[in-house]
Amino acid sequence: MYDFFTNLSIYNFVRGPLVWVAFIVFIGGSIYKIRSLILLAKKQKVVFPYLSLKYSLRSLLHWLIPFNSRNWRLRPVIAIVTFLFHIGLVFTPIFLLSHNILWHESWGISWWTPSEGLADIMTLIVISACIFFLLRRIFASEVRFVTFADDYLILAIVFLPFITGFLAYHQWLLPHKIMVILHMIFGSLMLIAIPFTRLGHMFYFFLTRAYMGSDFGYRHSKDF
Repeated sequence: MYDFFTNLSIYNFVRGPLVWVAFIVFIGGSIYKIRSLILLAKKQKVVFPYLSLKYSLRSLLHWLIPFNSRNWRLRPVIAIVTFLFHIGLVFTPIFLLSHNILWHESWGISWWTPSEGLADIMTLIVISACIFFLLRRIFASEVRFVTFADDYLILAIVFLPFITGFLAYHQWLLPHKIMVILHMIFGSLMLIAIPFTRLGHMFYFFLTRAYMGSDFGYRHSKDF
């Protein structure tokens, strides 16, 4: 097993073709899912005519600002963990220095990167939040009631790229090269899974929130 992971061809495969496949599936799958949602909305014939830019933006703004909605204020711990989790989940992979170097090597692009200390903190926040969400699904009866096997799988899909990346950077537990390969494999699996699991809400959120905001707006009410 050790020889398998330390084989240069394995590293080159996960560093090259696997990453390309992951991005192609992620981009293609996301476009397909969003297009399918839009076509479904068009078939209903009441969604797009009902949308209001004013009420859509009002709803989006209120739900994207921490504690701006009543629902967040009623659950402050959940609100804090959720917002920090999503910030770390989105911005850490994009702006991490080691990833930035790979962006530059592969496509010649680069941008601002956080300090290594800040990147560590953001990574640990995501890891801790995954554990928090797991424990909540196990012990909170109202959450456990609506939890299924795929919910645990999604948590694992998110958790594994971050924990392996953290361990690879600090060179803990397993040999560095093995942990790097595992990190790239799990990262690719996460990209592939996004369009086909509930992780896809990163796209659907804006569409569904726009509709709900418009619906409540026309009723002269608020959805927050």
